[in-house]
Amino acid sequence: MEKMKSSLTNMVMILVGFALIIAALLAWVNHLTEGPIAAKAEKTLADGIKTVMGAKSLQVTGNDTVRQTIDDKEAVFVVHETADKSGKPLGAAVESTSLGFGGDLKVLVGFAPDGSILGYTILQHSETPGLGAKAQTWFQKGGKGNIIGMNPSQGDLTVSKDGGEVDAITASTITSRAFLNAINQAYTAYVKQNQLSQQAVTQK
Repeated sequence: MEKMKSSLTNMVMILVGFALIIAALLAWVNHLTEGPIAAKAEKTLADGIKTVMGAKSLQVTGNDTVRQTIDDKEAVFVVHETADKSGKPLGAAVESTSLGFGGDLKVLVGFAPDGSILGYTILQHSETPGLGAKAQTWFQKGGKGNIIGMNPSQGDLTVSKDGGEVDAITASTITSRAFLNAINQAYTAYVKQNQLSQQAVTQK
């Protein structure tokens, strides 16, 4: 019986030892990959900002976080203010997330100073395979649900099924609604950040 206790103790110690070694290896691998992953994400975002703003050469002059309460939940938006090389404001690219059919749908949308939409790209989605790719082109210039050049200040962008002017992706109304919600919320965050910036300038 004594021998059995000893074997059980040894087995537990060996398992704990293996667990510690594996945990240490995972932490080491995570440390090694953390930098490259962050650098890749930063480059993807930088390229995305240029794409949605429709400018190959620009500078990001501010990265501001805007918080809003939507449906009793706090939503966080990141507003990337941009300017050309001479410092003239070009508008901003806004990161916005909405709940789609399969999960979160995250978009980056570019707004001109007057609020009109310059472009967009989908950063992340959990929709049915193929829908993400479809949404990436459906609402672009030339697409059936083109929103480029539209201005949310003239009314929320909504699908035609809900009385709006935007054609939903075929058989994917929920995804289309989620996408347009993300765009409308991004615009609200953009306007709010502009107001905060103007207040800060006035108070100086």
